Amino acid sequence: MISAWSRSDGRKGIRNVVAVAYLVECAHHVARRIVDKIDHADVHLIGFPGCYPNSYADKVMKAIATHPNVGGLVIVSLGCESFNREGLAATVAASGRPVETLVIQQNGGTASTIAAGLAAVARVQAIADAGPRIPMAPSELVIGTICGGSDGTSGITANPAVGRAFDRFVAEGATCIFEETGELVGCEAIMADRAITPELGAALMASVEKAERYYTILGFGSFAPGNAEGGLTTQEEKSMGAYSKSGSSPISGIVKPGDIPPSPGLYMLDVVPDGEPRFGFPNISDNAEIVELIACGAHINLFTTGRGSVVGSAISPVIKICANPETARRLADDMDVNAGRILEGAATIEQVGTEIYERTLAIAAGERSVSEALGHQEFILTYKSFDPVGPACLPRRQAA
Repeated sequence: MISAWSRSDGRKGIRNVVAVAYLVECAHHVARRIVDKIDHADVHLIGFPGCYPNSYADKVMKAIATHPNVGGLVIVSLGCESFNREGLAATVAASGRPVETLVIQQNGGTASTIAAGLAAVARVQAIADAGPRIPMAPSELVIGTICGGSDGTSGITANPAVGRAFDRFVAEGATCIFEETGELVGCEAIMADRAITPELGAALMASVEKAERYYTILGFGSFAPGNAEGGLTTQEEKSMGAYSKSGSSPISGIVKPGDIPPSPGLYMLDVVPDGEPRFGFPNISDNAEIVELIACGAHINLFTTGRGSVVGSAISPVIKICANPETARRLADDMDVNAGRILEGAATIEQVGTEIYERTLAIAAGERSVSEALGHQEFILTYKSFDPVGPACLPRRQAA
């Protein structure tokens, strides 16, 4: 059983982070200095760099600030940006969490705001740390998965092993989320066959077709030069490997960034913007997609890599699962699980899947993932635009 922090909305957190959020790039330095000076494992920097308002960024920031792993928030505003700081503070306060707002233009500038920020974090952290702890069952976890730096080993070791872990978690009543429709091109028909309703199957097909259109217009796809150097030969080959992370459970619905799955099960996160391309690439980096998984409530994210990646994330622990045994040896200090043992005959997919399952539970219970221990707190939030999900996307919610 996991000892978790109780939140007023009924959700439970496996961490008790105080987030320091800048609301425009002009406030980034001040917010970063506050976090760096505190140098505490559970004080994390998050933020949005843009001056122009964006409903997606507002929704995601509110979802992150009220994530079950977050115990409180300190807002750092320049003062003239378009981000609605009052709305963000009100949302956090309504969730029962402590929140304080600093406005640099009103607070005397850089040095005085940093000093005020240090005091504000101390006050918020004291309130958050005094919050109640309650038991949490594994079935209450929300777990995301993402791949980055894929190579020819990813689809035959780490990704299917995560799929096995996902199947076990879903069978036990947990919520699992896989993502990146741009990396599912070619898999849409077999994915649709797993949908719990025909209407959801059609929506899954449409989401992948949208991604393919979007990338075609941009003249850019998710197949990177490093993928080819690592032995992948086609988009479809990469897609099949990425798809295997989802396991074999029935697919319960589609969510978009900031949507919370309404019931346990397996969900696909559609991260490709709706409408015509307006704000650039739909997946500017793996870290942006981790943020979107967290905004959907993921307590933990399972990150598979063949070529190697050293990133983690703010707010939710990232578990690094290495597909390639050579990479696992070369980057041993950055990996949690060596799935490359499958390739060398030292373990089966089922055995590594069990290891991932058990490692996830251990980290949910308080152990630090490797990226956490190394201090990784990457966070990227930029412009996008999404329409609300339609009724076909969440059939269980409609039935309720």
